[in-house]
Amino acid sequence: MEKTVITYGTFDLFHIGHLRLLQRLKGLGDRIIVGISTDEFNMQKGKKCIIPYEQRAEIVQNMKQVDLVIPEQSWEQKRLDITRYQVDIFAMGSDWEGRFDDLSSLCEVTYLKRTDGISSTELRELLSNIDREKIDGLKRALEVVLSMAEGLN
Repeated sequence: MEKTVITYGTFDLFHIGHLRLLQRLKGLGDRIIVGISTDEFNMQKGKKCIIPYEQRAEIVQNMKQVDLVIPEQSWEQKRLDITRYQVDIFAMGSDWEGRFDDLSSLCEVTYLKRTDGISSTELRELLSNIDREKIDGLKRALEVVLSMAEGLN
């Protein structure tokens, strides 16, 4: 009998941790559904994405492990989606441990270990710490070096 697995996430700045999550999900079942948080829902959660919803959804939909991508528009929709798509397993990263145990009356709930050393939150923080003035200064210095190199030719 075919098993359907569902997960939810933002999937901003797609990275190896996202890929490994999708691979582990495929190991749990035959049909993989991924709910991607919409930009509007992320704003309600206090999150700002770098990549717009449509592009995040397209990236995830084109992963070979994924059968269906749906928009996640609210916390409450998970119960409805589990019933609508006849989900057997609800899976999330271990950072959500215990938060969705109430769904176990509808299907199996499992939490998967996160990939060490990588997260979209950390990537966003790293990007936000890049000092625009330092980058502009480096560009100007590079232009001077290139100009000097051209003068030597």
